[in-house]
Amino acid sequence: MAHNFAQEYFQIPVVTRTYTTACVITTTAVQLEVISPFQLYFNPDLIIRRYQIWRLITSFLFFGSFGFSFLFNIIFLYRYCRMLEEGCFRGRTADFVFMFLFGGVVMTLFGVFVNIFFLGQAFIIMLVYVWSRRHPLVRMNFFGLVNFQAPFLPWVLTTFSLLLGNSIVIDLLGISVGHMYYFLEDVFPNQPGGRRLLVTPQLLRAMFDQPEEPDYRTLQEEQQGGDLQQDEEQHD
Repeated sequence: MAHNFAQEYFQIPVVTRTYTTACVITTTAVQLEVISPFQLYFNPDLIIRRYQIWRLITSFLFFGSFGFSFLFNIIFLYRYCRMLEEGCFRGRTADFVFMFLFGGVVMTLFGVFVNIFFLGQAFIIMLVYVWSRRHPLVRMNFFGLVNFQAPFLPWVLTTFSLLLGNSIVIDLLGISVGHMYYFLEDVFPNQPGGRRLLVTPQLLRAMFDQPEEPDYRTLQEEQQGGDLQQDEEQHD
């Protein structure tokens, strides 16, 4: 059974596996009182003046203590992060990591001006937003109550959060950053005079993208074609 679990675990795409595992480990460590949420939350003053740089990362990893909210966030994180990585980002791990970096940096900049302590939920909404805009025709159902198309999913989640009495600032932040990425990556480059502004650095490509192995059959056909052309030239 342990072997089957390990096998299934390592079949999860690397970015989804890493981020989801980090979130679970961080929350477990807080639950066991190994660390405190006060050591994790986003605080620009502590980051700048006391060099607590880790807060730039840990503020995206904690979703509160174990409970419905944590389970809800983890399920959505795993589901939509994996669907993105196995779908439109298949074979493009570096581009997916770059999207993570873009979302993290922009949310952090917004977080300086907005009183938000943990940014993980906003990051999940960003992933949901990007997925929903790239799958506009998918029909969805929310708890068996509401039927809608995928692009409305972020707004349904925001409404659900509002009905639970939560602040929707985090959800709106995730939607805003998700739309920024979607516009710069999918909309603006296809406009007249538009161009791609989000270019994945070569360092990320060298770190995460494996060079494609040339197809042996294609190489063999090309070689045969070249030999045939050379024979014809010699015959002429």
